Amino acid sequence: MNAPSRMAGQAVDEPGGSPPFTATASPGFTAWLTEHRCSLAVSTYQAGKLFFFGAQPDGRLWVFNRSIGKCQGLTVHNSSLWVSADSQIIRFTDAVAGQPTAEQGPDALYMPRTVYFTGDVDAHDMAVAGDGRLMFANTVFNCLAAVSAERSFDVVWKPSFITQIMPEDRCHLNGLAMKEGAPACVSLLAPSDKRDGWRDRRADGGRVIDVGTGETLSDGLSMPHSPRYHGGMLWLHNSGTGEFGYVDRPSGRFQPVTFCPGYLRGLSFLDGFAVVGLSKPRGSKTLSGLNLDAQLERHKLNPVCGIQVIDLQSGKAVHSLSIEGVVEELYDVAILPGRLRPSAMSPTTPEARHMIVL
Repeated sequence: MNAPSRMAGQAVDEPGGSPPFTATASPGFTAWLTEHRCSLAVSTYQAGKLFFFGAQPDGRLWVFNRSIGKCQGLTVHNSSLWVSADSQIIRFTDAVAGQPTAEQGPDALYMPRTVYFTGDVDAHDMAVAGDGRLMFANTVFNCLAAVSAERSFDVVWKPSFITQIMPEDRCHLNGLAMKEGAPACVSLLAPSDKRDGWRDRRADGGRVIDVGTGETLSDGLSMPHSPRYHGGMLWLHNSGTGEFGYVDRPSGRFQPVTFCPGYLRGLSFLDGFAVVGLSKPRGSKTLSGLNLDAQLERHKLNPVCGIQVIDLQSGKAVHSLSIEGVVEELYDVAILPGRLRPSAMSPTTPEARHMIVL
């Protein structure tokens, strides 16, 4: 059996660096990435990092990170990687088009190309619509929004119970699922119309709502995240219970597929696999005190921060990657097709001033 692949790292664009972290991949994780010729982009607002995990030619784990403040939502469209970052949404484009810069070096260099200044909207899930416009879950203003060249954002849709577009995070609208290039549904933590009202119903107030009809597709959820349509089914995380599953139609009931040892956020699909992100819930006021704690105790598992690859047919986690150190919470996971060893430049790094691409 192959030994786990491990790599330690630290910030590469901060004066003096930062405390280290360690990423450890299960046997077969890098082989799986190589087989599917892809890598993963992972965001963490808690540590303000954009991570890339891939595979080196000798099978070792590739790890690259950049500091991007309050890094949350991710989405990939063609050669672009969109990242929500504090008060901005940034579009990165691969400057080397997947061609390796050296035998052992990166085969992608994501450089900032477009920045939308949204203000403090706490942008969560993002996706590019069929017309090329970026849509995002505008959590502070309780709506689905689109980037704008003239305004901080354009309101695309809001739940019917939200009476005003106000910066009050009333329902914690966080998730966005697309279908045929258009917004299909959103997830939120509770149908509240008062400031921070969702916090009183963290355990069972979650809903998934159809954008086109306003119909509630599923309710009674515990802090749902990352709704995605794949294979004709609506998948999501029931994060407060640690369960990944799907919404049964037409009953609207959430059907668990597998329990994961952490607070679930971030979901991407590749062939018959789901790639999910996990966070450590303990120590966080928002994430602690949920049924997830009892589930971890029942399964006799400690919470982990990292990634799991789940076989959709069996429901089993077939590959995993754990992160230890300063990073304890992740938000999103995106698959980068055709790139095995990606890298990036932060908009604030000195190198970005001198890198000219023709």
